[in-house]
Amino acid sequence: MDSQGPYLNLNAVASPVGVARVWQIVFSCVTVSLVAHQAGFNAAYGTFCMFVWCLCLTTTACVVALEFTRLHTCLRLSWDNFTITFAMLATLMCVTASVVYPVYFLQAQCPHEGCEVRNYRIAVTVFSCLASVAYLAEVIVARAKPGHVSGYMATASGLLKIVQTFMACIIFGALVNESQYSRHVATQYCVAVYSFCFAVTVIVVLLMVSGKTPLLRCPFDRFVVVYTFVAVLMYVSVAVIWPVFCFDKKYGSPERPYYCTRGKCPWESQLVVTIFTYINLILYIADLAYSQRIRFITEP
Repeated sequence: MDSQGPYLNLNAVASPVGVARVWQIVFSCVTVSLVAHQAGFNAAYGTFCMFVWCLCLTTTACVVALEFTRLHTCLRLSWDNFTITFAMLATLMCVTASVVYPVYFLQAQCPHEGCEVRNYRIAVTVFSCLASVAYLAEVIVARAKPGHVSGYMATASGLLKIVQTFMACIIFGALVNESQYSRHVATQYCVAVYSFCFAVTVIVVLLMVSGKTPLLRCPFDRFVVVYTFVAVLMYVSVAVIWPVFCFDKKYGSPERPYYCTRGKCPWESQLVVTIFTYINLILYIADLAYSQRIRFITEP
């Protein structure tokens, strides 16, 4: 910490990134207040949405407070990598909450609690979307620019790893929801691939955020590129195997069974896994392409 400079950092709230964070706090706080006051929530989906908004609010407030008081310099982590990582993750979580909440709690007709509750839930959805935009604005402003030195997580490759991790979480959620993946050895292999790629990607992100990349016994940039190449090959195999053993007539059903219950239908879960498998495959391919074009910086 520079003892000759001011103790408070006004750029924490006055810079473009700081302004975006202030709006993040405002929108998240309004969203949480509306839900707690009148909109309400219940069940697992509602709890997830409330958790997302509370996590984003508290973490962003802590980030602003630490930067404003310059106490972030006392933390043993790569601050720039941490903040851009959280901003990207918060964007994805808020977008998800902005979709999940109205799907399960907002109806065209007034609920039995009254039309006032519906209006509050509409407001919750709007402010959750605004929070998503605010977090996305921080990502856009803070991401790496050509010719500028920045941390790895601010590059396209680093941001893609966060999205890959989030997509894998959606895949895991579908897998545990009556997906019947244990029926075949081939689908169990697919789950092993999802787990391996998720674990290694999380480790890469944690090493960058904590600034502990020197712990690896090999060059970090080479490790990341080789791993991404391996992940692409593994996801290609999964993209072929999973649909065959789920939707081929010999092993599964090419069409949705008529007796499937909404929310507890194995066919629907298998379809979700298939869709996000292809999405993650595209992300890993893009990650591999971007990894060839950047210069890795382990200590920004």
